[in-house]
Amino acid sequence: MANILKKRKPNTHKGDYGHVFIVAGSRGLTGAAYLTSEAALLTGSGLVTCAIPESLNSIMERKLTEVMTLPVEDEGKGYFPASSFTKIKQFSKKADAVAVGPGISQKPGTKGLVKKLIKDLDAPITLDADGINCVADDPRILKKAKNSIIITPHPGEMSRLIRKRVGYIQKNRKKVAKETAKKYGVTVVLKGMNTVIASKDGRISINKTGNPGMASGGVGDVLTGMIASLKGQGFSDFDAAKHGAYLHGLAGNIAAKKKGQVSLRAQDVLDSIPEATRS
Repeated sequence: MANILKKRKPNTHKGDYGHVFIVAGSRGLTGAAYLTSEAALLTGSGLVTCAIPESLNSIMERKLTEVMTLPVEDEGKGYFPASSFTKIKQFSKKADAVAVGPGISQKPGTKGLVKKLIKDLDAPITLDADGINCVADDPRILKKAKNSIIITPHPGEMSRLIRKRVGYIQKNRKKVAKETAKKYGVTVVLKGMNTVIASKDGRISINKTGNPGMASGGVGDVLTGMIASLKGQGFSDFDAAKHGAYLHGLAGNIAAKKKGQVSLRAQDVLDSIPEATRS
């Protein structure tokens, strides 16, 4: 990773390393927004801004220090309504990459927002978690994206997206990832043991880092932030996904050596990113 990540010149400034915009979180799921945002920062992004429903902003202001927040009017609902689009769209013009979905909920208004963001945002998007669930009823929306899309489903989210049983997906992981990438014109990161990364042009990469202790809530949110960070730093979709998955698993392995697999948390993986980037 030391040879892959961008070298920092003496006269550098934060604008050289990308601005990542995270659209995440809803009532009860602010931790997802926190983990994604912090992961992007620790993976090297110069600037990270987290859009959050306004009624939850005071929580995020306490959780996040270096990450900026963008409170979006939610009428006290605790999730992003469809009316959030204009403010998010306007701010996204400042971003080099956007991550959408962690903890965002599947409220009807939020579903409409996610679909509109995919169609109308100029920046590349990393779509995860509820962001994927929000388009599962009409995945063809992915083909209408203005810029590139990286999706990072676990087998359950992939099952809802392609309407295949989880058992089938697990038995045919490379095939499913490759076919989905080609069908919808996206880069697929099918999470799990030996995460499969597939590009729309047919390339496949199998990630070998990681361990069973990473089967814990929030660990996927960390991956989303890491991939979005690399995308914002100028990596191609396939390379951002491939290197992000490798670095994520490596951080998980470092954390497991310190904490053991049973007690491993997403925070432990997050805290191990700096050591992983030096490897």
